[in-house]
Amino acid sequence: MHLPPFVVYIAVVLAGLLAGFINTLAGSGSLISLPMLIFAGLPANVANGTNRIAILLQNIVAVRGYHGQSLLDWKRGLWLATPTTIGAIIGARIAVDLPEATMRRAIGAIMVMMLFVLLVNPKRWIVGKEGKTQSRPGLKEMAVFVLIGVYGGFIQAGVGIFTLAGLVLGAGYDIVRANAIKVLLVLIFTVPALAVFALHHQVNVGWGLLLAVGNMTGAWLGTRFAARPGAAVWVHRLLVIVVIYSALRLLFV
Repeated sequence: MHLPPFVVYIAVVLAGLLAGFINTLAGSGSLISLPMLIFAGLPANVANGTNRIAILLQNIVAVRGYHGQSLLDWKRGLWLATPTTIGAIIGARIAVDLPEATMRRAIGAIMVMMLFVLLVNPKRWIVGKEGKTQSRPGLKEMAVFVLIGVYGGFIQAGVGIFTLAGLVLGAGYDIVRANAIKVLLVLIFTVPALAVFALHHQVNVGWGLLLAVGNMTGAWLGTRFAARPGAAVWVHRLLVIVVIYSALRLLFV
């Protein structure tokens, strides 16, 4: 069905708004924005690269929002930025040459396992572990975030969920403060990942900026929601819903 261009433009902005809100509080918002870019007429590999423009601008807004709410642990985030950025460069370089179908199904299966982790001990995600967080991560944690970066550089969709898992289950943060570090990490590693896609002519700047209008608005709304009392409970519920949706999309679509 052929739709008027302005309808497609509005749909892209609205998809970006929803993706930005979900990305800021949970992850996998790209499972909404990527199909919309493809629907708008971009090839899948170009949509994958173009989406990084919106992700970059979205996370500038999100980092500023979380910092303004005094929720962002800059020291820990900057320590983890190095391994995730190294991994993202590797992942982006792989993505420009390889199909993603097999990896999407593998990640979908991991999402199913992640759902059980979320449901078995929800309090750990909502409250965190008092006194466990340290400013400097260990070698094991650094290695885990290299792998997270590889996945983020490769496909982006779902990287927020794995980053949250690393920060909550590994570092002991509650889900709201883990989200603050997550958006900082994604902001930093998106820069070199976007550069790799741009060098291989897989970025459409116009569509990326249009999508970014929605993503940035969604990120602004998300950071304000996260600062509300009791937000951790609702963010955990949103994360459960997103993981279920992500698993279904990655495994069966």
